[in-house]
Amino acid sequence: MSRKARDARRLATGLAFIGPNVVGFLIFTLFPLVFSLVMAFTNWDLRLHNTFREGEMRFLGWENFSRLFQERYFSVYLGNTLFLMLGIPLSVAASLVSALLLSRDLGRSAGARVRVGILATVLLVAGVGALLLANCGGTAAVIVIGGVALLILTAGAAGGTTVYRTLFYFPHFTAGVATYLLWKKIYSPYTGPVNHVLRPPLAALARTVTAVPAWTVQAGLWVCAALALVLVGLSAWRLRRLWRDGEAGWVAVLLGLVLLALPAGFWPLWSVSAPTGYGVAAATALILAVAMVSGRRREFVCPADFGIGPVLITCGAVMAVQFALIGLGDVCFNLPAMSADGLEPPHWLDRYEWAKPSIMVMGFWASIGSNNMLLYLAGLSNIPPELYEAADIDGASSTQRFWAVTWPQLAPVTFFIMIMSVIGGLQGGFEMARTMTQGGPARATTTLSYYVYTEGFETGHLGYASAIAWALFGLVFAVTLFNWKFGNRYTNE
Repeated sequence: MSRKARDARRLATGLAFIGPNVVGFLIFTLFPLVFSLVMAFTNWDLRLHNTFREGEMRFLGWENFSRLFQERYFSVYLGNTLFLMLGIPLSVAASLVSALLLSRDLGRSAGARVRVGILATVLLVAGVGALLLANCGGTAAVIVIGGVALLILTAGAAGGTTVYRTLFYFPHFTAGVATYLLWKKIYSPYTGPVNHVLRPPLAALARTVTAVPAWTVQAGLWVCAALALVLVGLSAWRLRRLWRDGEAGWVAVLLGLVLLALPAGFWPLWSVSAPTGYGVAAATALILAVAMVSGRRREFVCPADFGIGPVLITCGAVMAVQFALIGLGDVCFNLPAMSADGLEPPHWLDRYEWAKPSIMVMGFWASIGSNNMLLYLAGLSNIPPELYEAADIDGASSTQRFWAVTWPQLAPVTFFIMIMSVIGGLQGGFEMARTMTQGGPARATTTLSYYVYTEGFETGHLGYASAIAWALFGLVFAVTLFNWKFGNRYTNE
């Protein structure tokens, strides 16, 4: 056999192996992708173009895209998507904390002491929990959930870190729809275990609030405002130090300042007390201005976009906490009026103001043991121990070890997780909304992906739905370009 024939045979063998994959990609991925792009510029409508009706297919140009930005509820759906993404920094932080806890390498003697302590804690919690359930008339669901939690603690205490890692990651294998149905039962306003546990303490809180002057409770609004300003001040001081030491460029600092100032800008619009909101906004602007102009001059020069990843992650987490403080402050301000007729647990998925936070709490729970935790565990295992030894020689505390060694070494992993989380947040929200709320109440949980589904498969506007999908692709592509611009730099450092 000649060399040419032998090469042709090898090529044919290779094509035979990869042929099914290539054909599948062409039929099920590339063709639908191109076809949807063509549909985005047409008036394709299942009500007009089907087997029974042969309507005229017209080329609309950019009409579907212009209609998209003129759509009354498009901004609402985009806002819902971005609102649900506010929980991403907290979810990433939860994954990091769980990874830090599960990465501790305990010796045999220390491990034994820790296991004995955990078992004692489990027994204590079991005894107290049994008494509380007996006094509160616990339902079967509450007892089952409490028993599962105690079983996890006991199994982890007996088996060590490996068992805990397995148990933490185990919910990730559960089908999404099954998890959403479970959480829908948990959130049930009348039979759900969450509301069943909340009723006794809420009744006691209502009695306490009505027994004290209203201003003492409403002062919680100003406490939350003060905490938000403290967070802004500490974060602005850290930005200033990063700028001075050449660890963050002016682009990174500017984006960090925008994130820190964003909650203060919304505070007068969202808060029930407009004067407090305007005061917080003015104080935030003053703190940021003073922090940036005070202190020593810049000692080291760095590129304008240097340090943008860690700055966005840190300031994004602070921004999420600030938004949470806005809601908590409003609750404190309205609590005396709400307690007049007694406090009842919220109807989580049935109320406009509670639907999105309920879904965010569920996402926070799911993220603790997700792939992000595994990525952090891998990142922690790759940190050179010599860095920790050097920090110990210099007398660094645990907090200093984290900020000076652990956090910088995890910056590439964190940046990758944030980018993938943002992409997933822009594309997500359909399954949970479809299963738990049907996009309601009053479109409160309708995201862009759910909007694509309703327009394409409920109303039949395939051309318009394709335009929405490609607009969503534009958002995701912009994030991908951001990752391509900055991601490789921090991964290779």
